[in-house]
Amino acid sequence: MANKIQAINAYAPKIKLGKRAKTDDLVEFIARSTGLNESGVRQVLLELRDTVLFFNLRGQPVQLEGLGTYSPKISLDGTMGVGHRADNALKQGLNKPGAFKGDVKNRENIGKTSDELVALWDAEHPDDPVV
Repeated sequence: MANKIQAINAYAPKIKLGKRAKTDDLVEFIARSTGLNESGVRQVLLELRDTVLFFNLRGQPVQLEGLGTYSPKISLDGTMGVGHRADNALKQGLNKPGAFKGDVKNRENIGKTSDELVALWDAEHPDDPVV
């Protein structure tokens, strides 16, 4: 017997992630785009990480224009982490019509409600309806 979450997980649109861009990829891209040398770009990226850590360790969020805000957070067991709230320009760039070039699984289900996804499950799994 399936539940609503299983139906949504099965039919909701999902981005098929490609190979992760690693630091070397970023360094090469930035160096090519800016004319800076790769070792300088790598050093700036490391300093940026250390700077965010420096301020977050003092309880200060860090806003990076175009990227977003990095804020320290804590769980119930005391484990510290970093929350990221993406910058509006970044989100708008992702949502610009026609800009996304990746693959989307279940693209045809964009805009459907959870009840419509449950109906898809029930139609394809008549012996295992959602309850």
